[in-house]
Amino acid sequence: MKFLKLSKKSLLSIGIGLFLIAFAGLWMVYSQHAGVKNQLKEELAQAKVRLGAVQVEQLSGEQEELERQLEETIEQSEFARGAFSQPMNSIIISDILLRTAEANSVNITTISSAGANRVVLNGVPCRSLPLTAYIEGEVADLVAFITELNDSLATINVRSVSMEIPDGDRRPKANIQVQVYSYEGT
Repeated sequence: MKFLKLSKKSLLSIGIGLFLIAFAGLWMVYSQHAGVKNQLKEELAQAKVRLGAVQVEQLSGEQEELERQLEETIEQSEFARGAFSQPMNSIIISDILLRTAEANSVNITTISSAGANRVVLNGVPCRSLPLTAYIEGEVADLVAFITELNDSLATINVRSVSMEIPDGDRRPKANIQVQVYSYEGT
């Protein structure tokens, strides 16, 4: 194999060509790096502007409002749990009221309750369920219903009775408030 003999001029031309190719490659890498650097600077500047626009006071105010809403929601949830925690007692008492009303020929138009409360009677832990009932019927039947209800169970206590005896064709009505107690064992 013979080596080609190159003249000094040819070697110089090849050297300059290689130098120019290397220089052009380095220039391209530098240009891309500078472009990326400028883009990152712009993004950083935009992020700083956006961060400056976020008002910390506004966020803390929103946090306080959200915490207040959370507390209200928790209170409402606890109230709802309390209302649903004794459904069987309410159903049983309503059944007693309805059977007693049927036995005495009166109609219960409305039964409502504010919900059960924990009480201690003579050192005994109990649940107290206040009920309000609106009933209609003849006066003698209303009195019989209230008497039987008060005497039917020792845990039912008729607290108050308000009767309306109208003139004419309207039926007599009564509004009774009853306190129902049940043992709450531990």
